[in-house]
Amino acid sequence: MNFFRGVMGGQAAGPQPSGAETIQKLCDRVASSTLLEDRRDAVRALKSLSKKYRMEVGTQAMDHLINILQTDRSDSEILGYALDTLYNIICNDEEEEQDENAQKQADDLGAQFTDKFIQDPEHITLLLTLLEEFDFHVRWPGVKLLTALLKNQGVQVQGIILVILCVSRLMDLLADSREVIRNDGLLLLQQLTKGNAAIQKIVAFENAFERLLDIITEEGSSDGGIVVEDCLLLLLNLLKNNSSNQNFFKEGSYIQRMKPWFEVGDDNAGWSAQKVTNLHLMLQLVRVMVSPVNSPGATASCQKSMYQCDLLQQLCTILMATGVPADILTETINTVSEVIRGSQVNQDYFASVNAPSNPPRPAIVVLLMSMVNERQPFVLRCAVLYCFQCFLYKNQKGQGEIVATLLPSTIDANSISAGQLLCGGLFSADSLSNWCAAVALAHALQDNLTQKEQLLRVQLATSLGKPPVSLLQQCTNILSQGSKVQTRVGLLMLLCTWISNCPIAVTHFLHNQENVPFLTAQISENLGEDERLVQGLCALLLGICIYYNDNSLENYTKEKLKQLIEKRIGKENFVEKLGFITKHELYSRAAQKPQPVFPSPEQMLFDHEFTKLVKELEGVITKAVHKSTEEEKKEEEVKKTLEQHDNIVTQYKELIREQDAQIQELKEQVASMTSQNEQMQTTVTQQLSQIQQHKDQYNILKLKLGKENQSQSSSQGDGSQMNGLQTEELSQLREEVEELRKQHSLLQTQLGDKDALINTLVCRCLCLFESVGFTDSRRSSRRIGQHRELEALRNQVQSQSTEITQLKTERQDLLRKAEAGVKTNMKKREEFDGAKMAELEGRLTAQMSETQRLEEEVKRLSESRAELEQQLASSTSTVAILQTEKTKLQTEVQESKKEQDDLLMLLADQDQKIHNLKQRLKDLGETVEQLPFPRKMCFANAIRRNDGKRLAE
Repeated sequence: MNFFRGVMGGQAAGPQPSGAETIQKLCDRVASSTLLEDRRDAVRALKSLSKKYRMEVGTQAMDHLINILQTDRSDSEILGYALDTLYNIICNDEEEEQDENAQKQADDLGAQFTDKFIQDPEHITLLLTLLEEFDFHVRWPGVKLLTALLKNQGVQVQGIILVILCVSRLMDLLADSREVIRNDGLLLLQQLTKGNAAIQKIVAFENAFERLLDIITEEGSSDGGIVVEDCLLLLLNLLKNNSSNQNFFKEGSYIQRMKPWFEVGDDNAGWSAQKVTNLHLMLQLVRVMVSPVNSPGATASCQKSMYQCDLLQQLCTILMATGVPADILTETINTVSEVIRGSQVNQDYFASVNAPSNPPRPAIVVLLMSMVNERQPFVLRCAVLYCFQCFLYKNQKGQGEIVATLLPSTIDANSISAGQLLCGGLFSADSLSNWCAAVALAHALQDNLTQKEQLLRVQLATSLGKPPVSLLQQCTNILSQGSKVQTRVGLLMLLCTWISNCPIAVTHFLHNQENVPFLTAQISENLGEDERLVQGLCALLLGICIYYNDNSLENYTKEKLKQLIEKRIGKENFVEKLGFITKHELYSRAAQKPQPVFPSPEQMLFDHEFTKLVKELEGVITKAVHKSTEEEKKEEEVKKTLEQHDNIVTQYKELIREQDAQIQELKEQVASMTSQNEQMQTTVTQQLSQIQQHKDQYNILKLKLGKENQSQSSSQGDGSQMNGLQTEELSQLREEVEELRKQHSLLQTQLGDKDALINTLVCRCLCLFESVGFTDSRRSSRRIGQHRELEALRNQVQSQSTEITQLKTERQDLLRKAEAGVKTNMKKREEFDGAKMAELEGRLTAQMSETQRLEEEVKRLSESRAELEQQLASSTSTVAILQTEKTKLQTEVQESKKEQDDLLMLLADQDQKIHNLKQRLKDLGETVEQLPFPRKMCFANAIRRNDGKRLAE
């Protein structure tokens, strides 16, 4: 114990051991002591020395401390000391008094010890197992140690945790009743979820959103402390650039729970720094859900939810409130911008928001007043510009409303409109106001040909006593006056956006005789680095005048402008100057995202949408300048041909769609007819079963009547009783016959409907088959199938008619027997029953005649179908015969051609031999007579004549 007293600060005689020696002895004691108390004291001593002698403790004691964590699990006190010691040697505490070099060395030391600790993944598993201990002295230092490991080597530790699948254990820290552990658990999860989408998804599906939002509510939302800030930072980690978690957050209705965060009172003075931080993070959380970098579908869905739960309305309330800190107001403007961007419903609502002023003014007008006011902060002016751009993004209605405020018929002299503010900013002395107003006005014209043409009507009064000039002319006048670079860049971007894809605007621009010479002079001059961007924009503007020129001005047609470029500038020089735009260092920064973010006003030169326009037009303008007139004509012809081809293809596609629709309709009709046929078959089966039941009942009645006739002579009372029974049976028989007649009539009606439907379907199928090219074999097979089906139905009707006839005969027999039995006692009743039976017989006769008529109709249809089938068969056989004859003729023609070729070859050989012989005779001095025609030609003509005769035969 004297040793420990010396280590802990007690006075001892003799020379004091060095720190390294003391740590070595303590490590030996930890490794060799058998008593738990000795090991605990040694670890406590190492803990006290770990901050001062971090290097020595880390290099000598780490393995012993890890061994303590593995072996002394039963003692929470020694575990706590060991975990604290490991935390001290791994954690990089940033102390203010340390210089940069010392801090860097400390960071490197922490990284080295972290690498040593995580060399064995089982150490992380051991640490996570200790986190399950509820003891405060074990759990809290374990949380801090794992947080330090993640800070030093986050990617490696995240990989190990993913492999061992223990994220759910860490989520239990948020449910700990001890706030210290819960708050440090938040810091741990922040480090764990940084830059790892897989862990972010696991944490989100472990109900993290619900727990974090509950903690924020319990801590007082935006009025809460640092815990609320930690929860918001963790939410940002889970949602940023993670579409799966964003969708889960929206589907879980967590967006609705964000609305109470932004409920601010009337008195907004004296906001604490923590409240500003919390509200700033809350606004960033809203922006993450509707960021332009998200998928359009997800963004639109979140925007819709924010409007439906009145979150957008709450943000607009903050926007128009007084006393809100400047940075919160700026971030609120940016948030509202992205909530309304591209959403027509949200944009319409924002257009209806009015500021609480007297008289009320639209929020857009109030914001534009801040944008063109040079005394406002730069970041606030950028935010207002972004808000205006988002309001006009894919909003042709809003674009029309803004342009309408500039037209003469809609200007109200008693109020300030958005158009007046934009014109005022466009021609003010502040170059930043010029640039912002020009870009804002360009967004009012983006992809909107109608508003580009409408803006040409705007007239401006420059000074008293002078006629008004057009807005287009005034912009070019300011350009020619040589103002600041920022102003000229803004005006050139406005002009390029204005006249692109608008031939009428190009004509108006070229109509001013001074514009083209000014542009060519600017492009051809050799100016400094600052003027290169202006030269590039002038080249772009001149290129747009060529590309979208409709040749309506004789002096400035496409060809003459290209000749002017070639003579005064040079094509290569023109293309080089055009490339100055994309080569500018600020161009790529502006092309990255829609929000205008610039470190200083001087660097505010490019707009995001304008970079898209440059990317679209640079290539086509370069091609247009280099093309000749003939190439352009060829391209126009090719375009016309392609358009015609596309029209033809479109027509065929429409025809195919119509035929597909007809085929589908007929398929549905066939299916419905098939189902009706099945129903009819079922009905026929039921009718047959009912007929069989009636047969059985009639047989039973026969037996009963026979027995009654035998027992009739026994007594008068029995006779009268039997007569009553027979009367009841006759009534029952009449009812059954009537029911059978109705069923028969219903069956005949259904059969008639089926025949009509079959005939209609056959006609439609034949028409469709002829239009789409079905073969005759399919037609005949379809007709044969229908004929068979009709024959089957006719046979069923005949069988039913036969059965009805049999039933009628049996019924007459039964009636005769009944009449003979009751003749002596019921004469009057017999006459009455006879009349009834006569009526029934008349009805049955009518039914039989109707049945015969239907049979004749079926027979007539069958005969007509048979005739059609015979005609079809004869035509088919004729076609087959003709096809066979055609095949034979083709075969003979081929054979004759082969024979002709062989004969021609032989004839050519004979002619060659004769020619050789003639030559030899000539050489020998003999006279050779010349034939009037070559043998080969005569023979060939003979062959042709022979072939002609054969073909004629």
